[in-house]
Amino acid sequence: MSIRLLSASALSLGALFAAACQAAPAAGLSDADKATLRQNDQSIAASANAKNFAAAAALYLDDAALLLPSSPAVQGRLQIQQWMASNPPLSDFVVEPVDIDGRGDIAYVRGNYSLTLTPAGGAAVRDRGKFVEIWRKQADGSWKIRWDIFNSDLPPAPPQ
Repeated sequence: MSIRLLSASALSLGALFAAACQAAPAAGLSDADKATLRQNDQSIAASANAKNFAAAAALYLDDAALLLPSSPAVQGRLQIQQWMASNPPLSDFVVEPVDIDGRGDIAYVRGNYSLTLTPAGGAAVRDRGKFVEIWRKQADGSWKIRWDIFNSDLPPAPPQ
């Protein structure tokens, strides 16, 4: 009987020791980090609406990737800025973060967008869709986008 009791005690102590040695999970994002990420998304939209693509692209890392629907990825901050500037003029660009999560120096933002594009000589086209951004916290405490992917909720335009 005492051997069983010692064995049970040893197993219990072993389980407690193993649990104590487990690394604590990293804390989630602070409210301040979440607010900064929301504000950064608003800044991108405001900058794009103002045709200030340098300011919009400044929130991307130098080696960021913009993962476009039905197109190759755009690699690099400067290339992202050039891509933004080369599109038909946009207006009414609104970004609505729906969910912000992360740990330590990485954050995930999922949300919705809407905008109007006006091609040269064409009628304005409204679009709406969703996006996911992966952000990295920098040594100075700022946040920059590493990967950005979006796609429209609207069906593709029929072939001409």
